[in-house]
Amino acid sequence: MWVVAAALIAADGRVLVQRRPPGKSLAGLWEFPGGKPEIGESPEQALVRELDEELGIAVETRDLTASAFASEALGHRHLILLLYICRIWEGAPRALHASELRWVDFAELNRLDMPPADRPLIAALAKLI
Repeated sequence: MWVVAAALIAADGRVLVQRRPPGKSLAGLWEFPGGKPEIGESPEQALVRELDEELGIAVETRDLTASAFASEALGHRHLILLLYICRIWEGAPRALHASELRWVDFAELNRLDMPPADRPLIAALAKLI
């Protein structure tokens, strides 16, 4: 199972994370926004669509930089999470599907309860910022 996610980086270096809503798997955990590509979508096209649907922001594919990936076993499936860095977008992010959004620095990001696939991406992201 392929999933794409974005590390939205603010001018002050903080990163946007969202909290998974009640009723979903891994509810209450913090994650990078994103989702699953639909048939025929490139990872970048899927992420542009997901950021619009989840956060109400407009992103251009040219403003996404592939940065890291994680691989995690999920029972009978296997998750490959592709993380992109994004510093340019239009609009103010809103929690349209998440229960909460939060801008955090790397110290706080390391303390958040996150899904296993997101955890290793923090160190990789810190090296790139």
